Amino acid sequence: MLARRAATRSASGPAIGRRLRPLMVGVGLQNLLLWVPVEKIFMTQIGFTATSIGVVAAVYSAVVPVLEVPFGILADRWSRRGALILSTLALALSSLVGGLSDGPATYAAAAVLLGVFFALSSGTADSIVYDTLIEETGSSDGYERWIGRLHVVEAVALVVSAVLGGLLAAITSPRLTYFATVPLVMSSIVALLRCREPRLHRATEPTSFRRQAALTVRALTSRPELRRIIALAALCAMAAQVVFEFGPLWLVAEKAPSGWYGPYWAAVVSTVGVGGWLASRVDFTRRATLAALVAIPLVAAVALVGPTPLPVIIGLQFLIGVSASLIGVRAGYLLHEGVPAHVRAGVSSGASTVAWVAFVPLSVGFGWLSHAAGVHVAAWLLVAITLALGVLLRRVLQPLPAPMRPAN
Repeated sequence: MLARRAATRSASGPAIGRRLRPLMVGVGLQNLLLWVPVEKIFMTQIGFTATSIGVVAAVYSAVVPVLEVPFGILADRWSRRGALILSTLALALSSLVGGLSDGPATYAAAAVLLGVFFALSSGTADSIVYDTLIEETGSSDGYERWIGRLHVVEAVALVVSAVLGGLLAAITSPRLTYFATVPLVMSSIVALLRCREPRLHRATEPTSFRRQAALTVRALTSRPELRRIIALAALCAMAAQVVFEFGPLWLVAEKAPSGWYGPYWAAVVSTVGVGGWLASRVDFTRRATLAALVAIPLVAAVALVGPTPLPVIIGLQFLIGVSASLIGVRAGYLLHEGVPAHVRAGVSSGASTVAWVAFVPLSVGFGWLSHAAGVHVAAWLLVAITLALGVLLRRVLQPLPAPMRPAN
């Protein structure tokens, strides 16, 4: 117990802060996406319907799983910092192409580039955080605290961009928000270049790409307890993705004034930071906590099925987002605990790939149902996700798995 407390104090020390500060600044600048709060408005302006919005979401959702694991393996073999820098370039180019788009076909190209960004960035920042803690302290006890701080930085950047993007769109046009995003995103490269990447994943003997891929796939599939954790992480990502991608459709259905979209999006994106902040403060071993984490997102999803006042809609989506973020941080910690350093980014990317693969048909189905029968009917899909999330959460966390950490 004393050793654990000492490791926790060490993991919160200034050395860790100095090591991770450039990463946090870089990730924060990556999330200054001024176009995000007005994206759906812009898409409808250039000819999108609810169905085609779902199709475009499926486009980049299909790109990610194709590239995610290979890029994760590349990050393990080459450089996780380098993968983050390449992801920044893809994000900046996606914003530029999005601003130049005059129809769904051109915008689909921006969606493909956005998928490349997600694939390159998947599993990199969290692997850097985990390995930095191991490298500096020999313990991962502070992971949830530090990854929570990183999520808070992401959320603050997204909230700021939601407010600024909404104001800029109101003063000028939604299209300009895409162009204004490009220099903000590109500035993150300066910070990322100052990030000192941990070397733990290079401690093993170099192997061929095929061998590395085989080790990654084996780590992903060989152990039932790890497969359950991967499924839990995937369900968290899917629940959050539904809120992020299709949440504004509830505002469209309720004919919300344009002034609602900025504050609404600020509330939604803040869930990443709130869930991350709570992750190190929640006792997952308590039955009451587990029951609340099962019930809250499910009840909120069921409430979204019926007609609901706008403030309540925002509150319900906020609860789902916070729950998904909070549980997702815990699932990520358990996942990192269960794999060695030299395949950590690849396995983390693989877990994310599961979510993206499942989200492709989900996005098409949600978009089609929203167009054909209304977003309240489509909300039953979100109910199904939160129900599965609750069932699996109880399986994974009660009782808590025995420590699974292999040699790093």
